[in-house]
Amino acid sequence: MQQPFDTQGIPSGCPAHGNVQLYGPEFGADPEGHYAHLRAIGPSAPVDIAPDVEVELVTSYDAALHILQNPASFVRDSRRWRALNEGRVPEDSPALPMMGYRPNALFSDGASHARLRQAVTDSLATVNELQLVRQTQQSADYLISRFSSEPRGQAELMADYAQPLPLLVFSDLFGCPPAVGDRVIVGISGIFDGTPGADETLGAALAELIALKRRRPGADLTTRLMEHPAQLSDEEVLHQLVTLLSGGTAPLSATIGTSSALYLGEDWQTGLPVEDAVSQTLWNYAPIANYAGHYPTHDVDLAGRTIRANDPILISFAAANTDPRLTEHREQLSGKAHLAFGAGPHACPAKDPAFMIAATAVESLLNRLPDIEMRVPFKSLTWAPSPWSRSLVTLPVRFSPRTVPSAGVEAARHQTAARAPQTSAPGAPRPAAQPAAAQLNKSGLFSRFLAWTRGE
Repeated sequence: MQQPFDTQGIPSGCPAHGNVQLYGPEFGADPEGHYAHLRAIGPSAPVDIAPDVEVELVTSYDAALHILQNPASFVRDSRRWRALNEGRVPEDSPALPMMGYRPNALFSDGASHARLRQAVTDSLATVNELQLVRQTQQSADYLISRFSSEPRGQAELMADYAQPLPLLVFSDLFGCPPAVGDRVIVGISGIFDGTPGADETLGAALAELIALKRRRPGADLTTRLMEHPAQLSDEEVLHQLVTLLSGGTAPLSATIGTSSALYLGEDWQTGLPVEDAVSQTLWNYAPIANYAGHYPTHDVDLAGRTIRANDPILISFAAANTDPRLTEHREQLSGKAHLAFGAGPHACPAKDPAFMIAATAVESLLNRLPDIEMRVPFKSLTWAPSPWSRSLVTLPVRFSPRTVPSAGVEAARHQTAARAPQTSAPGAPRPAAQPAAAQLNKSGLFSRFLAWTRGE
């Protein structure tokens, strides 16, 4: 394996800037080592978040909290981004989909942010917790039924369980008809996989969903957003839905996968509840690792470093949560004092439902497969080399094959035959991504899930 540090123990730098590279296999192999080096520089340090994209990365818990809670001096509107406006960010940069402006609450400030966020928080507040738990359990049962009866008694939990489960739950919450839900899942999955045409597929599916809800409102999150007193336009509703999907599904998948791995790992203390595994994941393996772009409204000083107005500052939630200065008194802090869900006016509005979904997903897995165990030690698992998220690449497990409930026998058989071949070992190469339009012809995950729930 390539060593992430040179002979002096310093992370490799970007040839253009001399900054630490916060992407690629070297970073993925040892993110903690990179954060430790950056902490030695100060509460923040310049890094390259992507090729030719320089940002200031905050690794200190106290500095991160100060920025997150100070919207007067640090705003979220990325249209201020100096380097982007001066043409110094490559047009095909992978940082643009993550940092580029979108008309949603995440990239808004002041009255505009308050209006959009209120519509989101009020709509989320109408979600019934018991119903959400039932939706999660039903999605979990369906996915487990797809692989639990296979004679080999093995599965790859990221692809088979952690990744699709939030997509099923959210498609249900949004009130998607079967065909629209299929396209939403293909689109949002494709965005994170870099699949060509995924943006267009997702946008078209959500536009169709919104048009449908205009004609036939329902008891779902999409309708509640559309009927909110804030009177969001269809475009605004679409972008709030994209935010909920992208900000909810990928981090939830990472949380479910890591929490399952921790609970099944050799170092886990028997008898501790599942909720402890989820909390430990949020503290030590923040699913959204480095994000939350902020732009100073004026030149600011961060522990002796001058950050110019409109130069991007990113928060390393992963580094802030594991800040050595914090761990000295972490036992005195609230268990929810981590920054995995952010803080301040832009804190995640769905943190309680997200925690509930993750804990329910892990509990459902353990209840259905009580003898499940990992096929490799926790420390041997590999992580995606992305600066944005902390997610396992694969989670190989084994278990005693189970009998599929009668209501889902035929659906489970169909799924087993239709699934793409699974990797046989951690880190094995995946098939090349196909355009989103081509995937629609063979996907239908949400349609088959709904058919399964009806016993078809």
